[in-house]
Amino acid sequence: MKIPRRRFLHLAAGAAALPALPRMARAQAWPTRPVRIIVGFPAGGATDIQARLMGQWLSDRLGQQFIVENRAGASRNIGTEAVARAPADGYTLLQVVTPHAINAALYSNLSFDFIRDIAPVICAARLAYVVVVHPSVPARTLPEFIAYAKANPGKINYGSAGPGTPQNIGCELFKMMAGVDLVHVPYRGGAPATTDLVGGQIQVIFSPVSESIQHIKAGALRALAVTTMARLDVLPDVPTVADFVPGYEASGFAGIGAPRGTPGDIIALLNKELNAGLADAKVKTRIVELGGTVLGGTPAEFGTIILEATEKWAKVIKTAGIKVE
Repeated sequence: MKIPRRRFLHLAAGAAALPALPRMARAQAWPTRPVRIIVGFPAGGATDIQARLMGQWLSDRLGQQFIVENRAGASRNIGTEAVARAPADGYTLLQVVTPHAINAALYSNLSFDFIRDIAPVICAARLAYVVVVHPSVPARTLPEFIAYAKANPGKINYGSAGPGTPQNIGCELFKMMAGVDLVHVPYRGGAPATTDLVGGQIQVIFSPVSESIQHIKAGALRALAVTTMARLDVLPDVPTVADFVPGYEASGFAGIGAPRGTPGDIIALLNKELNAGLADAKVKTRIVELGGTVLGGTPAEFGTIILEATEKWAKVIKTAGIKVE
């Protein structure tokens, strides 16, 4: 899937052209009632926790409740559709995550166009995954794992939260770049996949840090590498995949979006307040604990991140032949 870069960035910045006085008046009046943040995951996960962090910060700063509403299902498409169809008045927001970029290539019959219908507000954080294996795997480093996989093609099973999830496409990219043959075992979510990995039913997962870090610390799983370009503060002794597979990178992202057409002054206010939140020591610490790297920045910068991820993962999905029912 190829999205014209100029068109996307034009859409990301288009709302900023409103007259100055009306913008100021509207920003001073908003919000006058509670604001919903739609999260396409169940409560309790890293994405949900981060959305609640941002929501609490905004509630404290803007004097109205920012309420997280979990709408899981259909690979985040249910929640996205609800936001795409919501009034563009600033009272419905979306927690934007990597699967939104992936789904643009996976699904051809969606009732919305994510690039067209959701305006980027801010990218709060980059999210890392960690390559974890069961202790029975005779590899203590990623090069040893690659050698083991090449010696046992088609005999090593990797788990994921399902076809087309970041764990799935992150591992498929690794397979292509490292030249190994691993067998995909999809699950209905990351938790059951991790449970089976701990139990030894599968051998490896490209796991969200938040789902595996306690198992790593307890010695139930062995961390071989992280998928970001830099090491993580929470796993400082774990190298990156790129240290051994040059050019590999499979980080995720999490941020906030709004229905296309949301007034530019509201988006600007949200962006300003959320950047302030991301500079807060307590907020930053919690995001790092969840395996994230705090980013922040402008709506246009978040638009670029989304566009680049959409193009990158579309190529992997096509090459690997990943399909969903």
